[in-house]
Amino acid sequence: MTATQKKTLGTSLRRYAFTVPWNLFLLTAGSLLVAFAIKCVAVPHGLLAGGVSGLALLGFYVIPALDTGAWYFLLNVPIMLLGWFKVSRRFVLYSLYGMAATSVLIERLDYVLPVADPWLAVIACGVALGAGIGVALRSMGSTGGADILAVAVRERFGMPIGRFEFLFNLGVFALGLATMKIEAVLYSVAMNFLAGWVTDACLSMFSERRMAMVISARPEAVVQAVLHRLGRGATVLEARGGWSGEPRQVVLVMLNNLEVKRLEELVYEIDPGAFLIMGSGFNVLGQGFSGRKEY
Repeated sequence: MTATQKKTLGTSLRRYAFTVPWNLFLLTAGSLLVAFAIKCVAVPHGLLAGGVSGLALLGFYVIPALDTGAWYFLLNVPIMLLGWFKVSRRFVLYSLYGMAATSVLIERLDYVLPVADPWLAVIACGVALGAGIGVALRSMGSTGGADILAVAVRERFGMPIGRFEFLFNLGVFALGLATMKIEAVLYSVAMNFLAGWVTDACLSMFSERRMAMVISARPEAVVQAVLHRLGRGATVLEARGGWSGEPRQVVLVMLNNLEVKRLEELVYEIDPGAFLIMGSGFNVLGQGFSGRKEY
């Protein structure tokens, strides 16, 4: 595949990522995982999820006449109204679908994960819940609940989403102490810590980028190789040697993880004495990489 064909394919895939079918697919898959974590693992083992799903579980534990899915839907209604006016209509409409799908799946699922060890339940619930939230957040919406509140607070006050959800979950666990045994609450804290880690892993799994800086005696040859053989863009920075004081050109390239080794081979094929610096460039926005997500 030529560099031009790679660019065309990449552009098509990025455009598809913003289409309605793809977003609905991500929300459906994420909702299924979240529903499985809550209904099939958390409820049978008495665990407390974070966010609005945790409040829904508390409501079910206190008033079991309403199922967890019904509690989840009722608690999300005022949150959706807030998101409609404070974030965007598109974000809320996608999140409304995610919330409805999660509520329906929680009602429909009738399975209990057959594990007796509470720590196995913690691990299974944390992984499924974190993966579900992470998959859903890769869309233009969410599964509802605290994610909408977090986005609204960030838009209004600039508070990071992770910090808001941490504070929100502290309140949920404080309420849990009043209605649950402390052992169950502590298991739930561990489960939500794992869920947060898995969520971050899902969000970064296909988005992590690498930044490379090449200091070479043949910068133009490196640029041409990056453009035509690697199929990436390059930026030439004017620099000066700290010891020699001589002017230099530094080639800056952004890559995905699969292209790092290829760049290394190209650089040292051109200039065995080149100096190559690589670092994390996570969350790269722009042509050839991720598009800016506008809710």
